[in-house]
Amino acid sequence: MTAPLPPDRHTTGRSSASGRLRLAYLVSHPIQYQAPLLRRIAQEPDIDLTVLFGSDLSVRRYKDQGFGVEVAWDTPLLEGYRSEFLKPWRDSGSISPASPISRGLYRRLRQQDGSPAFDALWVHGYAGINSLLAILAANALGIPVLLRAESWLADRVRNPWKLALKQAFFHLLRPGVAAVLPIGTANQAYWTHYFGDGIPQFRMPYAVDNQYFARLAQASEARQTELRSELGIPAGRPVILFASKLQQRKHADHLLEAYRRFLASHPSHPSHPSNDRPCLVIVGDGAERPRLEERTRQLGLEDVRFAGFRNQSELPGFFALASVFVLPSRHEPWGLIVNEAMAAGCPAIVSTDVGCHYDLIRDGVEGWVFPAGDIEALADALRRVFASPQSARVMGHNARKRIQSWSYEEDVQGLRSALACATRWFRD
Repeated sequence: MTAPLPPDRHTTGRSSASGRLRLAYLVSHPIQYQAPLLRRIAQEPDIDLTVLFGSDLSVRRYKDQGFGVEVAWDTPLLEGYRSEFLKPWRDSGSISPASPISRGLYRRLRQQDGSPAFDALWVHGYAGINSLLAILAANALGIPVLLRAESWLADRVRNPWKLALKQAFFHLLRPGVAAVLPIGTANQAYWTHYFGDGIPQFRMPYAVDNQYFARLAQASEARQTELRSELGIPAGRPVILFASKLQQRKHADHLLEAYRRFLASHPSHPSHPSNDRPCLVIVGDGAERPRLEERTRQLGLEDVRFAGFRNQSELPGFFALASVFVLPSRHEPWGLIVNEAMAAGCPAIVSTDVGCHYDLIRDGVEGWVFPAGDIEALADALRRVFASPQSARVMGHNARKRIQSWSYEEDVQGLRSALACATRWFRD
């Protein structure tokens, strides 16, 4: 997009001795979804990227509160880019507005002679104390700030007082931000609502490593017999897949009920009446699992499989197994696992509370979108996906094609445009 240049105090010269723009990225902790993007940005020959982490909780074995199990990610989180862990003033071992809080942020952003150590600061999130301290420090040093977050307006209900305070907060924050990096359509509307039309916006879409998931899904096809055997699913049986944390807001319970209704109205195909009855596979763990398993027994659903927590590298095998992926969440600002499923060639059914649907899912093309909480509409979406033996296959092809243009390359392009706006770099 075309955006006005920011005020002079948000511009810096080509002060790097290496002739490269010095970009600092502040984020709470290493995140498995972001590591491939950071490696990609680090490949840019004219961007000198340094990632500043507030906590190392994700690179050590820790208990994920959402999954309810100990997690050690099986994908490299720190390889391929320069990073450092800031000294903690407070690190509770979990992520919250008050944790982590780092020591010496101002000193880290400043060189010994008092000049800025970086030409721009990219901050992930605005609600944490650490993010706000970094923005204040950068403003004091004249370093322009780029802000990225996943917030959207279709959030939890708040009372008028909280909304007024939020509006006042953004009014104070606005002068300290040179540009924002929307992850998608809903997030772009959020920034416009709180910052106004004048804020420079450069789309930096929420993306995953599409090639990684496509490659692993293809490689896993040879092991589908083994996975079906593990899950107790006969060859040829279609699969409906849910994969996420088993929390109430993810609403796997809605999927169970919709699945029951779908089965009640799903006619068997005349050529193989006993072999086209879809199974439901639920991947993930969390506090809701016992209740979901009990509800499955109550409903008499014999074709539901609980696969437990699976690491990121295992998911493409499940995507390859599935005819459709379903995410019926409430309050899901994006839903990156939908990107993963689509990259693996799996169509998706998502609720209207899953923010990525604005950009990635068209009814009957890449999947279906249903009103959040409407179980009958979810059941009807399942009926439409399985309307014919070819329906899911065609939508899966469309999903893979759609996600190819929602990638890290678009992220790099958006970031470079934002840096050109906020600094004197990349303008000639």
